[in-house]
Amino acid sequence: MEILNDSYYMNLALELAAKASGQTGINPVVGCVVVKDGRIIGVGTHLKRGTGHAEVHALQMAGDEAEGATVYVTLEPCSHYGKTPPCCERIINAKAARVVVATTDPNPQVAGRGIARLREEGIEVEVGLLEEQSRSMNEKFNKYITSRLPYVTLKTASTLDGKIASHTGDSRWITGSAAREQVHTLRHQHEAIMVGIGTLLADDPQLTTRAAVPAIHPVRIIVDSKLRLPQDARVVTDGLSRTIVLASAKADPAREKALTEAGVEVIRCGDGEQVELAEAMRKLGELEIGSILLEGGGKLNGAMLEAGLIDKIMIYMATKIIGGFDSPGTFTFAGFEKMSQAIELDNAKVEMAGEDICISGYPVYGNE
Repeated sequence: MEILNDSYYMNLALELAAKASGQTGINPVVGCVVVKDGRIIGVGTHLKRGTGHAEVHALQMAGDEAEGATVYVTLEPCSHYGKTPPCCERIINAKAARVVVATTDPNPQVAGRGIARLREEGIEVEVGLLEEQSRSMNEKFNKYITSRLPYVTLKTASTLDGKIASHTGDSRWITGSAAREQVHTLRHQHEAIMVGIGTLLADDPQLTTRAAVPAIHPVRIIVDSKLRLPQDARVVTDGLSRTIVLASAKADPAREKALTEAGVEVIRCGDGEQVELAEAMRKLGELEIGSILLEGGGKLNGAMLEAGLIDKIMIYMATKIIGGFDSPGTFTFAGFEKMSQAIELDNAKVEMAGEDICISGYPVYGNE
């Protein structure tokens, strides 16, 4: 019986969803598998915002055979008209007998309504199979859809003694090729990459994705309070992706005009000399930027952490020690008075990336 293989089919649906990570913008990644009489008759993945959802693709493949079938889907089928029609109606019209859902949709426009609609039509619905895996896969979407704030992942590379460069500023390369390849995958999986102006002035990076497979270049976000970004910087001239500069209210209007004419978007945040980062996150969320990979220097990392704006931390640590009284560190901010106030990482994981160590976790704010 199919019920004995529910986990197998849901795992397959999750694998399908994972393949589209980085392609769906502010939409979730979703996979769907349609099964009848122990045979897979349809599979689908949500590939791009504004196009058919996973259920639509899978049911189109199944055709008339979908009648009486079981539909496995990693996220609750939508019940509202958005850029596409509601998926629950597509399942109802296909006359599926049973739907297995990994997790409910946190979108307030759905939030259980899709499941209720299916049950109204007499379709058997089971919810919660491999729920944790599905929620983890869509952690960026889950935050953005409920708060309209971007999900921020901090990625940094450091030595064992916590240095992100030598005392001369040299940082090529702290980590090895395996870690660097993973970083390009991370760039593909986020809608934007954010750095401070110091990084731009020092390295003139393109901030693009050079993954092993073709990837979508992220939006480039530069925190540049005084609008020091040169008009000949590669993020201005290469035309590979959108570039946004976050500036203070007091930055020179003439420099804003020059950058705007060069195709850069300038967003002023706060009333003071520095960019107000919380306001910046709100404004970026309004632009429908749902996820950001923060690759800042110590000061920007520290300011974002101190403001409680980082959702996930990934530190790639090389087994090297470089020392230096003036070598920059991973986080530079005033710091806490007591160890009991330190920010800890929840659900921390330690994995290898080639010869380097990746420590990841979710910062817990507000410790005593």
